[in-house]
Amino acid sequence: MKKEEFCSFLLKAPQIERCKSGGFVVLSFLIEPEAGLTGGSFGGLQKKTCRTWCGGTEVNMAQLWGGRFTKETDRLAYQFNASIHFDQRFLEEDIQGSIAHATMLAKQGILTDQEKDAIVDGLTGIREDVAAGKLAVTDEYEDVHSFVEANLIDRIGDAGKKLHTGRSRNDQVALDMKLYVRKEILEIDGYIRELLETLLSLMEENLDTIMPGFTHMQKAQPTTLAHHLGAYFEMFKRDRLRMKDIYHRMNTCPLGAGALAGTTYPLDREYTAKLLGFDGPTLNSMDSVSDRDYCIELLSALSTVMMHLSRFSEEIITWNSNEYGFVEIDDAYSTGSSIMPQKKNPDIAELVRGKTGRVYGALMGLLTTMKGIPLAYNKDMQEDKEGTFDAIDTVKSCLILFNGMVKTMRFRKETMERSAAGGFTNATDAADYLVEKGVPFRDAHGVIGRLVLYCIERGKSIGELSIEEFKSFSPVFEADVYDAVSMKTCVEKRLTLGAPGRQAMEQVIAINRKYLQENGRITE
Repeated sequence: MKKEEFCSFLLKAPQIERCKSGGFVVLSFLIEPEAGLTGGSFGGLQKKTCRTWCGGTEVNMAQLWGGRFTKETDRLAYQFNASIHFDQRFLEEDIQGSIAHATMLAKQGILTDQEKDAIVDGLTGIREDVAAGKLAVTDEYEDVHSFVEANLIDRIGDAGKKLHTGRSRNDQVALDMKLYVRKEILEIDGYIRELLETLLSLMEENLDTIMPGFTHMQKAQPTTLAHHLGAYFEMFKRDRLRMKDIYHRMNTCPLGAGALAGTTYPLDREYTAKLLGFDGPTLNSMDSVSDRDYCIELLSALSTVMMHLSRFSEEIITWNSNEYGFVEIDDAYSTGSSIMPQKKNPDIAELVRGKTGRVYGALMGLLTTMKGIPLAYNKDMQEDKEGTFDAIDTVKSCLILFNGMVKTMRFRKETMERSAAGGFTNATDAADYLVEKGVPFRDAHGVIGRLVLYCIERGKSIGELSIEEFKSFSPVFEADVYDAVSMKTCVEKRLTLGAPGRQAMEQVIAINRKYLQENGRITE
């Protein structure tokens, strides 16, 4: 087989090819024959070659190192080490950080203004060309940093080679990750806020929608849908507080920390931090390049968000069942069965519940990765990205879809109230009625327990008993017992702050409305 025949244009992605003449498995990252097959510079970067096929074809691999090496990188090792297929989502952050770094270098006299302007223009051009589809990020590059720098040097020449002055990939990737996570926190916080707006609107609409409250999955006491939804409002409000807390704690700039021990160049780290919107620079260069606490904290917070979504999803799945019939999920958020035509499945709620474990896995994965790493940077930390990216994407999609599902869900109010009335949820109120008549609580508890058993045996609810039946359990029962055990009275009498009574709920809704008005974006 001729070399020219083998070197077809396969630049887009690494592939496994079988050489017909030799039977060797070849990892190909091939170039066009006319592009040349010799060593040399590639955009100012070290050109690495691979001779892993039977004919000895050389393959270019752009990376930011190689001068001290005398042997080519094994192709499998190169691919194993490379991160371009996932860290290319850092492109905007990498360019943003590089522009700030070049601006600071010029301010400090390390670059000329002309060099800085050329770098900024070149980086801006790369950003625009990628966005327009004119420039592709390919696996030809080891990582997004080498992609940006190689293309910059190709465009502006020697000035581009000066961009990395006073900077290491260690502090560069730490910066990119922080910028990315910080941006994603703001977006996730916005989605949680939108869900809170939906929940608060539903609470306002359902102040008088009576439903059973549960403990141990058994009907316990009557409450309202507004009160029940309010519990989730509090959960997601705490999630927002966690996002805000993480954002502010992580908001320090690692750029300038170098590989681990700073740099001899007179960098102005405070200026760089200000350009990038940080509160200030990090205070220890070793910690700067090896800190992934903010990723762990974010994954922990995202796991809690998913736990809350999963709990809510579980209830919606239950409420949607034929046995409960409390809700009807809109067709837009349901699916059918391939064999059972009557089915309308709550797949979105089930998938949200299922994806919770996926986010938990990302948290446990990063905790396990970080637990045995000595100072400072180690390549293990490259594993912080894919799990974090996936968890972020998962939570965002779940929040968006869950919010749409809840917003369009129809609540069957009459069914909910009937369920509350039929489950002896007013038994506690019947006992309280006796206490108000002078019966000691422990005696009242026993009386109502026997009364409930009587109702179960006869298939009645408490409110369906005659006054004679009531009096057979205690002579203090009078006609006013019917009002005392009505669902409406049972709810409305609970007026302490946080209880389901209308007056208490209106107070809570006002507090929560004010919270949303005063707490927009984290940065406000």
